[in-house]
Amino acid sequence: MRRIYTIGETVLDILFKNKLPFTAKAGGACLNSAVTLGRLNLPVCFVGEYGMDEVGNIIDLFLKDNHVSTQYVYRYYNGKSTLALAFLNENNDASYDFYKIYPEQRLAIDFPSIQQDDIVLFGSIYAITLEVRKKLMEFVSEANRKKAIVIYDPNFRKQHLHELVKLKPLIIENFSHADIVRGSNEDFSFILGADDADEAYAEIMKHCRNLLYTANKKGVFIRSPGISMTLPVKSINPVSTIGAGDNFNAGIVYSLYRHNIGHGDLETLDEKMWETIVGTAVEFATHVCMSYDNYISEEFAKGYTL
Repeated sequence: MRRIYTIGETVLDILFKNKLPFTAKAGGACLNSAVTLGRLNLPVCFVGEYGMDEVGNIIDLFLKDNHVSTQYVYRYYNGKSTLALAFLNENNDASYDFYKIYPEQRLAIDFPSIQQDDIVLFGSIYAITLEVRKKLMEFVSEANRKKAIVIYDPNFRKQHLHELVKLKPLIIENFSHADIVRGSNEDFSFILGADDADEAYAEIMKHCRNLLYTANKKGVFIRSPGISMTLPVKSINPVSTIGAGDNFNAGIVYSLYRHNIGHGDLETLDEKMWETIVGTAVEFATHVCMSYDNYISEEFAKGYTL
């Protein structure tokens, strides 16, 4: 059976508004994607790590309750599960402070056996973290060899700009392992100095053939060989933008799975299918922006069937 693997950091998001905490949610970019896919009853495994502490127990139970396999999660004793303090501004965009106490040994698991047309989603700071990168990239390289579909989202935050000289070669290497790169206009401005989708694709296409470039209210730009499209997004007043990009990614994965699009089909996707894929991704992201959750609601998930 075709399977989906999302690989990334795990945090407990504690949300603040007007300098006061008001809710806490299991989070992490690829964890958020996994929960949405689990609520859609897709065969998804989360690959990551969190502690054997009470925060880790909360996250572990939450994943299992949402039909996400934790078979490939490393749980550690000599450390604490990560906390992320998310401070919402007047536009309900978030800035973060992170509190991390990791053990010396990281991601000490045997990775799953990947199969052709499985789907692998990875990205964010976790994908360029040296302590886990060797094992992570061995798995991603194996996914390339087995002709799984690999999706990479750099999700590069402003607070890491001072490390860009060191991190950029790792990000570029990640581009080269991806079949689809999905990122925001801010990502590509920070990483590549690109001002628009065409400038970003001019660099991305050296490493990856398919780019999905999201630019907030300006829409989504699709760039692949022979295709150059722009799709609009709905005008909304978001409650929170936390998880928007992660659920856009989940929408991509859902569409690839639902429409039985395999690795070999990516080269022949036409404009209509790209519009279907991106349209679903936009719906997922828009829905999540209208709540404080990091994932689609169970009620919303019921509207999508395979």
